[in-house]
Amino acid sequence: MQGNSQQQAYDRGTNIFSPDGRLYQVEYAREAIKRGSPSIGIRYENDDDAGVVFVASGRLRSSLQVADSIEKIHKVDDHVGVASAGHVADARQLVDVARRQAQVERLRFGEDAGIEALTKEITGYIQEYTQAGGARPFGAALLVGGIDEDGSPHLFETDPSGTPYEWEAVAIGGNSEKIQGYLEAEYEGDTDADGALELALHALEDASEGGLESEGMSASIVSGDGFRSVSDAELHEMIEGNGLAPDEESDEDDEE
Repeated sequence: MQGNSQQQAYDRGTNIFSPDGRLYQVEYAREAIKRGSPSIGIRYENDDDAGVVFVASGRLRSSLQVADSIEKIHKVDDHVGVASAGHVADARQLVDVARRQAQVERLRFGEDAGIEALTKEITGYIQEYTQAGGARPFGAALLVGGIDEDGSPHLFETDPSGTPYEWEAVAIGGNSEKIQGYLEAEYEGDTDADGALELALHALEDASEGGLESEGMSASIVSGDGFRSVSDAELHEMIEGNGLAPDEESDEDDEE
């Protein structure tokens, strides 16, 4: 009983280490992210172009919900975007931090914010919430990707502990382990935006049950030409063209 009471005390304290060096609230925040719908980021680079592709799967709570109201991918600046997983409200707060910092860099130095420097500003803000009393860690993870001034693409992941990680391709949110396994097996950096987008869709389909539907999904590309959102029609065409849509025959069998 005494051991359980001690563990409950560590659970309640957002900034108290347990005897084995763990912050339980940070670990719970990571679990909250795993319960969210997945987001994928893929970095690509070839002789003609370089950039980062984001694909996010949204979850419609009702057939009456407007799919466009699910915001999982955000434009931070012309050269950088963010995809999120976990608590949407927490993610929006962090996106606002990123946007303010990007504008500060532009006004102060007259140049675009570096992707790594911007990510570290975000994770520094996140880390403060792991050591302040009366506050909880953010229950959201971000993928921060874009193009630096030298034209090189970068993709970073933020963690509720406030740690940044750089990736070539990464998934966060629900089924992220299975999606990550597919990316590790199939990723090739020497591709273009369409190839990276197709890889992300195949990875999502591999981890899903019954195929993909463009409704509720979103995708964006950050390249030397800037930030561009992929339209629902483009996503639908790519899903259909790659044979990733739900099997109509199996749907008819379910209705019967």
